[in-house]
Amino acid sequence: MEASLKYCSISGTLSVLYLLIFVIVKGYAWGINVGTAWTETRAFKNAAVLSGMLALSFYIHNIIIDIMRNNARQDKNGRDLTIAFLLVTITYTMVGAVFYICFPLAKSCIEDNILNNFEMHDIMTAVARVLLLFQVVTVYPLVAYMLRTETMLLLSLQETRCYTMTINVTIVIMCVLVACFCPNVGTIIRYTGAISGLVHVFALPSLLQVRSLQLRGRLTWWKSLFYFLIVVFGTVNLLMQFFITE
Repeated sequence: MEASLKYCSISGTLSVLYLLIFVIVKGYAWGINVGTAWTETRAFKNAAVLSGMLALSFYIHNIIIDIMRNNARQDKNGRDLTIAFLLVTITYTMVGAVFYICFPLAKSCIEDNILNNFEMHDIMTAVARVLLLFQVVTVYPLVAYMLRTETMLLLSLQETRCYTMTINVTIVIMCVLVACFCPNVGTIIRYTGAISGLVHVFALPSLLQVRSLQLRGRLTWWKSLFYFLIVVFGTVNLLMQFFITE
């Protein structure tokens, strides 16, 4: 499993590197096109979508636990994790900012799948699609491993071949059904992010902390209010997703 995780991580990185170069090249060809970006901005919709996606990003960080657990040099986990977060931040910021600033049409025309914003016959776009497929193929085992591990921990199951195959098949079927009936990437990300974020990011940590403080006799009313507001924020984040029109 350790070798598989390492191979998937390295292979997916190559696709990300090409996508970064691809966006920079296209942005340079387009030039800066800020135009009416500020007047087109819909604050409520953008804030709701962003909060849903950010919640998913926090939830996906669960996979870091499984990856770092297989690190051969456990004493280097802090360094490796810092470098990883730095590279991810740079990648997302550059791709998002460069593409948004340089996009030549109205910003409201931007598709949730970045490659749908380019000509299909373009050679660089075709290569990017192939590499993106390759990236999905390499990243999928990581996500499936995280989901399988959490499922077995939640249901107190031992990792046997039967359980592993059952969970893997279930994940594949669910992914295929979602892809068939809801192919909108942005919608999937924000809804799953808001739901998983409410449970894993806002509710469970807050409730566990409140219970811990209560057992130690250190729970005060303002601490209870603070953690309650965190759960409320996660709930509002989820509810906002239902008021967004595609």
